[in-house]
Amino acid sequence: MKTKLTSSSIQSIIQSGEGYNAEFKIRVPNKLKEITEEICAFANAAGGVLLIGVGDDNVIHGVDIDNAKRSSIQNSINEINPHLTTDFYPVIIEGKTVWVIEVNSGSQKPYVLSGAIYVRQGPNTQKLTSVEQMRDFFQQSDRIYFDEAPCSGFNLQSDIDHKWFEEFRLQSGLSKTITQEQIIQNLRLVLADGNFKNGGVLFFGSAPEDFIETAVLRCIAFEKDNKTQIIDDKTFGGPLINQYQLAIQWLKGKLNVRYEIEGSGPRKEIWEIPETALKEAIINALSHRDYYDKGAKITIELFQDRVEISNPGGLTSAISLADFGTKSHSRNPLIFGLFVRIRMVEQVGSGIGRIKDRMKEAKLPEPLFKTDGMFTVILHRAVEKTVEKTVEKTVEKTIELILTEMSSNPKITIKELSKTTGLTRRGVEYNLNKLKEEGKIKRIGSDRGGSWKVI
Repeated sequence: MKTKLTSSSIQSIIQSGEGYNAEFKIRVPNKLKEITEEICAFANAAGGVLLIGVGDDNVIHGVDIDNAKRSSIQNSINEINPHLTTDFYPVIIEGKTVWVIEVNSGSQKPYVLSGAIYVRQGPNTQKLTSVEQMRDFFQQSDRIYFDEAPCSGFNLQSDIDHKWFEEFRLQSGLSKTITQEQIIQNLRLVLADGNFKNGGVLFFGSAPEDFIETAVLRCIAFEKDNKTQIIDDKTFGGPLINQYQLAIQWLKGKLNVRYEIEGSGPRKEIWEIPETALKEAIINALSHRDYYDKGAKITIELFQDRVEISNPGGLTSAISLADFGTKSHSRNPLIFGLFVRIRMVEQVGSGIGRIKDRMKEAKLPEPLFKTDGMFTVILHRAVEKTVEKTVEKTVEKTIELILTEMSSNPKITIKELSKTTGLTRRGVEYNLNKLKEEGKIKRIGSDRGGSWKVI
């Protein structure tokens, strides 16, 4: 017989708040179907816990459910097809009764209620109705979502980024009294067999790219408005939040950023392309990319006139072109739910609208979205004011680093310069030829045994 959740375990779930795997109801709703929809959605995802008698402000109110009402709820649950077994029981917490409905991830997906499939999107439940939506949503019966699949070989103690985990605890408002193990259980990051889920590895692993080859973000700067010449090329790994932060830092170093000071307050950064628009596009790529696609990575490409942010996987059929920008359907709902918890996603389904609004406020061209195969967001720059300065800024930094390295080590190789600067071999050779033409460096001796002289 399955062990029921204890009072302390439920208090821990309440402290963690509503999310991908937890839903609170302050009382039994008049329409019992509201409860059944949540249960159906949990079964179609990773399972979850529904608590009746708890407000969405995480306050325990308690509730009395008599036998007749309990029977009505159970009858409503029985309308889910195929039949779904749940655990439904009361627990006394602080002298108040909280009713618990535990739902396991179903083994016979999809589960249907009144002809519709209900799924979890972050902390919300979404209804899918069309055949196309259902077919796309349930790709395979044995591995519905990449982020719910097991990642064999991942060790919780040695492979997790403990510093970031504690920062996540702080940002999501979780109490210090809740153990790391309990949080992992509450967030359902581990499967019944003990394997960590891919989503947990991507979000909390110190080096998820060691387990998931394409779990990196590549940033490339081009000299002009085409892909002829690369002037910078860097790849960032680590937890998804780390990839986001490094990408934003990389963009800040290449885009123009000015500062405004109003009164005695702190200075305000004004980015050439609004930072919020860039943030939304990058978080969207990290959350919604098709991690099953092993032939491509998330890329941020910086051109003279634009920034393109691309990720494998176009629009799913669960989102029509008419719904684009107003509804959200993630290929990786576990990851998406974790981003929601740290408020990196302000409102489900509103990111595209926010990108459009910020670009309009900055008086920049309307963003473009390509949705076939790769999902690409194109954000145009204020070309007439920024391009020459930005390219000059990037090139100057690269040249300065090359000259510094040559001065300290005249025998430095192209391979070593590539590693130091982050440029490709072709990028290094381009800069070396340019420096030779300008008379700033000279090669003494042969290509293999010679050395560099900085003039």
